[in-house]
Amino acid sequence: MKQGDRRAEEPPSPPGKGREERGHDGVTAPIVAKKWRNGHGAKGAQEGGDVTDEPQQRPPDGVLGKGATPAGEIRARWAWVEAEVWTERMLTALEQGVRGSKWYSLMDKVCALATLRRAFARVKANNGAAGVDHVTVAEFEHQGEANLEKLAHGLREGSYRPQAIRRQWIRKMGSKEKRPLGIPTVRDRVVQTALRAVLEPIFERDFAAQSYGFRPNRGCKEALRRVDTLLAAGYHWVVDADLKSYFDTIPHSALIDRVKEKVTDSRVLELLQAFLPQKVMGTAEGWTPEEGTPQGAVVSPLLSNIYLDPLDQQMAKRGYEMIRYADDFVMLCRSEAEARAALAEVQAWTASAGLTLHPTKTRIVDARLPGGFDFLGYHFAAGRRWPRAKSLGKFRDTIRGKTRRTHGQSLPVILADVNRTMRGWFEYFQHSRRFMFEVLDSWVRMRLRSILRYRLGRRGRGRGTDHHRGPNTFFAEQGLFSLVTAHDLVCQSSRR
Repeated sequence: MKQGDRRAEEPPSPPGKGREERGHDGVTAPIVAKKWRNGHGAKGAQEGGDVTDEPQQRPPDGVLGKGATPAGEIRARWAWVEAEVWTERMLTALEQGVRGSKWYSLMDKVCALATLRRAFARVKANNGAAGVDHVTVAEFEHQGEANLEKLAHGLREGSYRPQAIRRQWIRKMGSKEKRPLGIPTVRDRVVQTALRAVLEPIFERDFAAQSYGFRPNRGCKEALRRVDTLLAAGYHWVVDADLKSYFDTIPHSALIDRVKEKVTDSRVLELLQAFLPQKVMGTAEGWTPEEGTPQGAVVSPLLSNIYLDPLDQQMAKRGYEMIRYADDFVMLCRSEAEARAALAEVQAWTASAGLTLHPTKTRIVDARLPGGFDFLGYHFAAGRRWPRAKSLGKFRDTIRGKTRRTHGQSLPVILADVNRTMRGWFEYFQHSRRFMFEVLDSWVRMRLRSILRYRLGRRGRGRGTDHHRGPNTFFAEQGLFSLVTAHDLVCQSSRR
């Protein structure tokens, strides 16, 4: 059984013997226990590969059933894949295993017009920005069929070349710092989407269960639920790990070698190799990266999971409880010695993989004490969780932008805009302390009272008699979303 496959109600088993003896050499992370802070056969050929009589490693639960199953059941288990690419025959081969555990002749799937049409539909749905060629999604769609036929021809003939990437800096959540975002052209996003549709099921079949980021039918909520389960089972010592500039430091040759473990189609490999060193236009001259995969590129999430999957598999084999979402991961342990051993294991692996653990952000904490750790927007400490400081900062910044005192729209329009933010934020952070919602509700009403106060020709924040002119009941009657009320309803529903 893979780590993370256990049911939530079953407490995890202790790690294997001998780990504590491995863990003390070379561990440099500090122990933080008291610091306060805010917190995937018949013989013959199949499409895409040769079918073998021996199955490969068993996929995660919910992918493979026992014995032969009707094609409809197979399709149901892989409902998220692109039907234009993955036929019933290919899905059967995917589940049963292909000869040599490798897939070939995949490029014809990538350049098929049906695949490219579907890929463009996804690109269009994302409504992304234009790249360095300044061609928008709408402009590409204006001559869409001709553009897709041109892409298909270029991919078949080998003349297709990715264009440069436009570099844009965006603010980090809840921070004044900025992070780089790579924006490929629309044509390149279409090709990357088609490429991902072909490759993703091949790798998804065997990804470790403790990886949750950028995977179908998995996400932050499942990862957070796993953390809660482990904490409740007594896994209080946490390795809070941070990979320094992960997406910008993945070694290209090592990454392609990982892809080659399952894919042998040379044209697909060449296409991937063409995307990795795309020129980045952040200045007039631009530059060509020698490592990393650009954030914002469609294939980047898949490639990042491919590169870190050996770490997932190794830690699961050693019996460590790791929960990873992209480059953000924590390891929950029963003792400080076990946590040190787990960290030493990760340090050795990352060094061999050409990656670096952040020297100051990687640490070991006791989650039972104040200080705790942050993970996926939440802060965990002393047996509870609530939004981390950066998440609160992002929320407040968003609300501030919607509730400026000089806002010219009517109050109902402002409330509708504010409600969209508050509902979405609550949907993710609803499993927090009620006190946090009380504070935020009060703060939002203060911002709204300040608008009303300004319209009366008065300066400053809404306070004093403003509470009489705009009491809580007034905003409730106007339809303002209440975090406290929503939380109470969730709690009542859970008790039933």
